[in-house]
Amino acid sequence: MLHLGKQLASKAPKLHLTAASSLSGGKVQSTMQSTTSIRNLNQHNSNNDSNKLVNHNLCHKRLSSGSASQSSSVTSMKRLAGKVAVVTASTDGIGFAIARRLAEDGAAVVISSRKQKNVDNALAELRKLNLNVHGLKCHVSEPQDRKQLFEETISKYGKLNILVSNAATNPAVGGVLECDEKVWDKIFDVNVKSSYLLAKEALPYLRQEKGSSIVFVSSIAGYDAFELLGAYSVSKTALIGLTKAAAKDLAPEGIRVNCLAPGIIRTKFSKALYENEAANEAALSKIPMGRLGTSEEMAGVVSFLVSEDAGYITGESVVASGGMNARL
Repeated sequence: MLHLGKQLASKAPKLHLTAASSLSGGKVQSTMQSTTSIRNLNQHNSNNDSNKLVNHNLCHKRLSSGSASQSSSVTSMKRLAGKVAVVTASTDGIGFAIARRLAEDGAAVVISSRKQKNVDNALAELRKLNLNVHGLKCHVSEPQDRKQLFEETISKYGKLNILVSNAATNPAVGGVLECDEKVWDKIFDVNVKSSYLLAKEALPYLRQEKGSSIVFVSSIAGYDAFELLGAYSVSKTALIGLTKAAAKDLAPEGIRVNCLAPGIIRTKFSKALYENEAANEAALSKIPMGRLGTSEEMAGVVSFLVSEDAGYITGESVVASGGMNARL
């Protein structure tokens, strides 16, 4: 038995070879070719998969690189780049915030105030932020000061794209019919007449540039008169009318005219409206949002209005008052 097992074992490979040899000729060759083809196909598919993976990775890198580049470009773009703006009464409060925001958004900004000291202090603060600003003393009721304001702007920057008329005064408080004539004249001289003259005198320069714009700064009081700011409230209503009239005149030339009507903003100018607890509570009771506004919020509205984002907006007064009533 052991011998038979050895014989069978010794013959087994021969039987295997015989079986294999019985598949000789075309069948063996075909089998070998099929095996080789399968191996080649597998290798080809593997190479294709590798190539696809490489191509996918390269494509992904290119897209990522392009996206990052585009994102960086968008981030670095400033919507007022190349623009030149003049902002009056811009060394404090809302005016200062507007000047800073326009400069932060890429504009070269000329600031002004009645006092040179205020101009110098504001310039120093803005320049610490590496903003492109220039400034000079300008009393908006004085013709020579207004003339110098525009001439120096052109001398410094070569053009004018944006005028923001922010100067205002309120030398006395009381009801509208209790206002002294001299006080009335003073309020209207600064708040209305000067705004009109600034726009008129800026117009020749604005006409030389594409997409120029004017913004008058009015007040929520122009819509709903404050009891103790009677004459002031009427002057701010007049600015809303000036905005609409000027916008119609200048629209065919592509010059836009709009108006900002701030609510009660925490500034020195409106300090009497919130400086003590009783006054603050009375003010807040009129504001649905339950808080005073900030100068920076007003500046954001103006930056929008003078930008191309507002290119189809003219003759409008934007009320930023936390929801206070604003109907004429």
